[in-house]
Amino acid sequence: MENEQSGRRDFVKKSITGTIAMGTGLSLAASLFSVNEANASEAEWNGDPNASNEKAFRMGVIGPAELSLATSQIAASKASNKNTKEFAGFELTEAIAVTGVLKDLGTPVPPMDAKAKATLAKIKNTPAGPEFDKAYISAQLENHEFLRDLAASYISKGKLAGAAENQGRHLATLSLAVFKEHVAITKRILGELGG
Repeated sequence: MENEQSGRRDFVKKSITGTIAMGTGLSLAASLFSVNEANASEAEWNGDPNASNEKAFRMGVIGPAELSLATSQIAASKASNKNTKEFAGFELTEAIAVTGVLKDLGTPVPPMDAKAKATLAKIKNTPAGPEFDKAYISAQLENHEFLRDLAASYISKGKLAGAAENQGRHLATLSLAVFKEHVAITKRILGELGG
């Protein structure tokens, strides 16, 4: 069962990475996302899991993805539970891919809000061991619940006009499967950790 889940996880991740690479290469991104977002403000991403268009979806994903990247880099070396360590490795790879693609698409990285800073500080300051594993997995669960809800919100808006919206919708559709899977996995691991 665990090998089957791992195989599905690998397939979904490879599918997402391949689809992102093929469907949103840099030359395509330049033509699809020609809107200048360099001056986007922090207010454009407010932690609300609702996205009315692809820009709002990208802006909603990049902050949590950056937090996941930072916390997973720490967890890759500090996690002590084998499932926590395995998840951290998968999550780190995913976060690197997602943040890289979003940045290539011109998505600005908003400054971390107070909640994200507190989460990162907790992960940094919790010593390795069972409490660290619980803190990391709890943070990942919360992050992926937000991302799941964000993707579902965007997809529920129906088909919006334009090539950028189509690409954003494809990305959200593929991402939603992974976000749901990561919610289920982190809940299972948290249960195993007694959290």
